[in-house]
Amino acid sequence: MNIILLGPPGAGKGTQASRLVESRGMVQLSTGDMLRAAVKAGTPVGLQAKAVMESGGLVSDEIVSGIIGEALDALSPETGVIFDGYPRTEAQAHSLDEILSARGRSLAHVIELEVDEDALVERITGRFTCANCGEGYHDTFKQPAKEGVCDKCGSTEFKRRADDNEETVRTRMAEYRAKTAPILPIYEARGIVSRVDGMADMDDVTVAIGAILG
Repeated sequence: MNIILLGPPGAGKGTQASRLVESRGMVQLSTGDMLRAAVKAGTPVGLQAKAVMESGGLVSDEIVSGIIGEALDALSPETGVIFDGYPRTEAQAHSLDEILSARGRSLAHVIELEVDEDALVERITGRFTCANCGEGYHDTFKQPAKEGVCDKCGSTEFKRRADDNEETVRTRMAEYRAKTAPILPIYEARGIVSRVDGMADMDDVTVAIGAILG
């Protein structure tokens, strides 16, 4: 089963994708990670991408498609795939159809994690982590049991991501809407789009996605 997981940064895509990997043995294909891996491995497409990146250019749809093709070729045909961060444009959506079709695959579901922008801003701007072990906390939803002390390792050092601020989060949301707006109608016309409340409890989101996938 091949699916696309959509949602703005902070919607919980990463968490849900990793749960699908664990529970169903699916493989998450994140274009950014795949590009870096292909460049590092020196694959034919990776070498192309490296040349473009070193010259300061943007990696073309053709190269991204090649990277996805290489990744799919390395998997057994029975392995389900979660596409994360791709496709982002109408051209990429059509390109993905061709890549899958050439390998006897097709898209089963496009699942969008829907979020409330103001609530998402609160969710993201309140995040902080233990600087030592990486345990996650939140100003509102998850404070350490003892103030200023990590529950997991006892460290008193905490940190926040510099880009976890309201302006950046709202910019990311606007970018997400602009990028996904063109591709959703393509999949809606095929009747394969489902929406899940991304603001719900993580476990409830997992159950809802499981119900869609069957």
